[in-house]
Amino acid sequence: MNESEITEYDVYSQNVIEFVTVTAETCLLIENSDATDRSEFIDKLLMLFPLLYLKAKIVEIPEVILEDDPMRFVTEDDYNEIKEKIEQKLGGDDSYLEVFHPDMPFSDTPVAAFISEDIADIYQELKDFAANYQTTEKIVMNDSLAACLNAFAEHWGRKLLNTLRALHNIRYSENFYVEEDENIDSQERIGKNKSSIFGYLDDDENEEIDLLLN
Repeated sequence: MNESEITEYDVYSQNVIEFVTVTAETCLLIENSDATDRSEFIDKLLMLFPLLYLKAKIVEIPEVILEDDPMRFVTEDDYNEIKEKIEQKLGGDDSYLEVFHPDMPFSDTPVAAFISEDIADIYQELKDFAANYQTTEKIVMNDSLAACLNAFAEHWGRKLLNTLRALHNIRYSENFYVEEDENIDSQERIGKNKSSIFGYLDDDENEEIDLLLN
């Protein structure tokens, strides 16, 4: 595909916009994890992650136009901040056994993985895509979408499913509410800061996510 053919792929199609909307909500939830109590954070991830997987799966991957990779916006400090916030929130529940790790066939012992690291990896891909998409430059939007969806197929889709399984085990354990932090103000909700990403989206485009999370 060349620049003259870019109109053949609609970066504003319904499927793409729905993926963008779920991406925005996921980034906001992760960024504001410290303003959400532990049980609410896990419950919302358990609702968003299956929807995120579905929306990513049904979007057709466009052909790449530019030779250079899309710009990266998430810095190492950003990544570590996200990872550390989620690690602190989950505490001893952060680790789980990864049965589909590429090194698993060559290991004599179970391979440990961490929810906080997986979510930080997922966030990095989503946030980089979101920031590029927000430029409204169609070629940049096209290539960043392709990069995000290719990365979904290669690694972050698997990490999303692994994290979903691990979070499910936490949510439905007998002591789920035991470690709840009672000092967090329950009135601090993730929806207060929606304007920080994709402020140009209409309310109707966010209705599906709002109904899901509220």
